[in-house]
Amino acid sequence: MAFQDQSVGTFQAWDYVVFTCLFVVSSGIGVFFAVKERKKVSSREFLVGGREMTCGPVALSLTASFMSAVTVIGTPSDVYRFGASYVVFGIAYTFMVILTAELFLPVFYRSGITSTYEYLEMRFCKVVRGAATLIYMVQTILYTGVVVYAPALALNQVTKFDLWGSIIATGVVCTFYCTLGGLKAVVWSDAFQMVVMVVGFLTVLVQGSDRSGGIVAVWKTAQAGDRLNVFDFDPSPLRRHTFWTLTIGGMFTWLGIYGVNQSTIQRCISCRTENHARWALYLNLVGLWMILFCAVVSGLIMYAFYSHCDPWTAGYVSAPDQLMPYFVLDILGSFPGLPGLFVACAFSGTLSTVAASINALATVTYEGFVSQCCRDISSRAATWISKALCVVFGVACTSMAVAASSMGAIVQAALSIHGMCGGPMLGLFSLGILFPFINSKGAIGGLMLGATLSFWVGGGAFIHPASPNYTHPLPLSTENCTLLNTTAAAFTPTPLLLSTPDSSERSVLAESWYSMSYLYYSTVGFLATVLGGLLFTLLTGPSKPQEVKPGLIRPVCDLFCFCSEKYRHFCWCGVNHAEEKVDLDAMEFGTAWENYPDQDKITKSTNGKKQSYTLQDEAYTNAAFVPDTSGPISVRNVTTGKNIQ
Repeated sequence: MAFQDQSVGTFQAWDYVVFTCLFVVSSGIGVFFAVKERKKVSSREFLVGGREMTCGPVALSLTASFMSAVTVIGTPSDVYRFGASYVVFGIAYTFMVILTAELFLPVFYRSGITSTYEYLEMRFCKVVRGAATLIYMVQTILYTGVVVYAPALALNQVTKFDLWGSIIATGVVCTFYCTLGGLKAVVWSDAFQMVVMVVGFLTVLVQGSDRSGGIVAVWKTAQAGDRLNVFDFDPSPLRRHTFWTLTIGGMFTWLGIYGVNQSTIQRCISCRTENHARWALYLNLVGLWMILFCAVVSGLIMYAFYSHCDPWTAGYVSAPDQLMPYFVLDILGSFPGLPGLFVACAFSGTLSTVAASINALATVTYEGFVSQCCRDISSRAATWISKALCVVFGVACTSMAVAASSMGAIVQAALSIHGMCGGPMLGLFSLGILFPFINSKGAIGGLMLGATLSFWVGGGAFIHPASPNYTHPLPLSTENCTLLNTTAAAFTPTPLLLSTPDSSERSVLAESWYSMSYLYYSTVGFLATVLGGLLFTLLTGPSKPQEVKPGLIRPVCDLFCFCSEKYRHFCWCGVNHAEEKVDLDAMEFGTAWENYPDQDKITKSTNGKKQSYTLQDEAYTNAAFVPDTSGPISVRNVTTGKNIQ
């Protein structure tokens, strides 16, 4: 086989044209809806798209938001280095979507909330809501930093743009973009970017397999390189990727991302009916499978192409996450516009994800803190505060991207962040929904315990990385490379050696607790939060049944139609569960759970239409809009039946 040179093509004029056009289209969708919906100034229109979205675009939006540059660039690199076991995530995705659609979605959709943290205040208290909001802010800033870093890394590799200049430019563009149209703009932009992502992946699959000798040759090379050992049933929690870490740990990690995440829930409740929201999640599952399949196969093709000359070991690229952009230029460099298509595939998805994150951070900060402390803020002041928060969080997320460069592989970094923060959050919402007797003290105690343990193991793993004995990096070869210098000859076809201390020099914690698979961080946080919440509630006394709104809980027995009435009464812990039959397709948003006999929620009637009072309260100022006060407004207490003018 001929020796391979390190030189590959660079961006040509047509690549810049394609990249710019796709970027302009994505931004243009946001501008279009910003102009089109400018007269619809209600918070309901801005925050939940007027609850008019259908399942199709919402499904595409969900897939694009959580399968952006991190997946496009990071997953193929992970498969290239560690093998195709990553495909087992498909099982975790399946369980995650089922639990989200059948357990969490009905509670959030019927309660009429716009922020998942409103639920925590309704179910527990303001302290729980505030603590959860702070954890969400930390999670989103850390994760967004990784998302900003990923496409900047790609741009640096294929265009030779300065890496830090690309990071700053990405942050500036996203901060500007988040000031455009509401949820409709985000959803339709994501839908377009999802199509671009699939087209970009398919282009790489077709040309890459052709350059590697066909899909049969790719399969044989991957098999010879031990890349197809997918099902490893080793029960050790210290192993990075096994069947159990990917299914169990992956399910809890992604359930924290989907089941209780503000961005996901906000899209789901924008659907016109609960059935549309449920179908959006199941259609999104198909999209997740498709992107996962494309990413894993791309990684195998990349390994087959570089099986005798690893660009990372040879020094052609400086980081493993630059392998995919390098590979794209190597195989598509002679086709004008196609490298630009792939980079746009990674970059455009990041724009919407980061913009949504910045906007969500500004939203939860204003609702959870600013509006609670300063209730008499004028609409003009609220506008400037909201914009200032967007700028502040834009700067914070961009700054965090600089730190992301030292977090290692972007896929592991992103999922580790979601695990450390998402696990305790998942446990907190599960306590509120599944256990009617949990009180506020139990919730806050469980959350503190779960967050402490998950951040302890995650932070310790960052300082003391697991040894290759647990991560099992697979062999890479440079036998046919034109090496950049003579010292690189040491990296010949031997297994990749990492500069980690000898096991005998590491502490017991470093060899056990800190070496745990990053996919179990969420599981640790979830279990600690749930068990801690149950223990603290047992010590302080359960909540009274009459203090718990039936619409805020969904015990496990509700998921099974065969449960007897006696068992249902036991699971509901004395809370009235005599739910009336509700036509959700005809029900006004947020009023389905008002049919409970003991519901004392106050609703607001404007121009003859019922809406959740909590949904509108404070949300106008947060969205920097003024509510339509035309016509008389009356407030009716559902319990007493009296109207208050």
